[in-house]
Amino acid sequence: MDVILGIDIGGSTTKIVGLRSDGSVISMLRVRAEDQVTSLYGALGNYLKSNGLRLGDVRRIVLTGVGASFVEGDIFDLPTLRVDEFSASGTGALALSGQDEAVVVSMGTGTAFLWAGRDGRVEHLCGSGIGGGTLGGLCRKLVGMERFGQIKKLAEQGDLAHVDLTIGDITRSPAATLDPTLTAANFGNLAEDASPADLAAGAVNLVLQVIGTMTVLACRCCGTDTVVLTGSMTTLSQVEPNFLNFEHLYGTHYLIPEGATFATAIGAALYSLRQKSLSY
Repeated sequence: MDVILGIDIGGSTTKIVGLRSDGSVISMLRVRAEDQVTSLYGALGNYLKSNGLRLGDVRRIVLTGVGASFVEGDIFDLPTLRVDEFSASGTGALALSGQDEAVVVSMGTGTAFLWAGRDGRVEHLCGSGIGGGTLGGLCRKLVGMERFGQIKKLAEQGDLAHVDLTIGDITRSPAATLDPTLTAANFGNLAEDASPADLAAGAVNLVLQVIGTMTVLACRCCGTDTVVLTGSMTTLSQVEPNFLNFEHLYGTHYLIPEGATFATAIGAALYSLRQKSLSY
């Protein structure tokens, strides 16, 4: 088998995807990255074993993500390439969503806003320190947990009415374009008896709404109405209703493609297939 491995070494997780030479996906794997180098080799060994592969089946390894800078030289003497994270994220998002061009939002530890165009060019528009790292830090202090899976489960049980101030709370006559249930102030109506689930829900809402606002500005900057959302936070149940509100308010169309969590790893492997040469 002729396999290309795309590995996205992030600040909190490592994601690995195997592609066949025709670009089709073999499988995807994610592990928590307590240490980038350790998680890389652990994920690689796990991936090979679980898919019945040998090192000899791998044509090359393509690294991306912030943690790739910690890895020097070739891995297990296999050709090891590096692709910058923005190129990988943009390439993967367009491939997974079937779009020719779009604003791409990579929601990781922080959040990157990219423009991915028809010519394969990916431009970094801006970035935000608000992301999964923010969510983890806030919830560690507010509810005593920082693992994404725990926060996700807890927040689904929360009631935002005990945390956020809505437009309906502050006016009887909102603008015609504004739903009274929309957020006027995150954490602006925090009840003394708000439960841990309520607080977790409020933190999720805060992070997603900041990102949503920035997507609208990015679209206006690029003259588009299409956004592709990627990254681990796309699995939050609050993502769909939050971004549906932005769609109704601003006419922005949001896509969350299947495999969005692994878009950057997939994009790194695909990018290497499309390029004649990459620097090691």
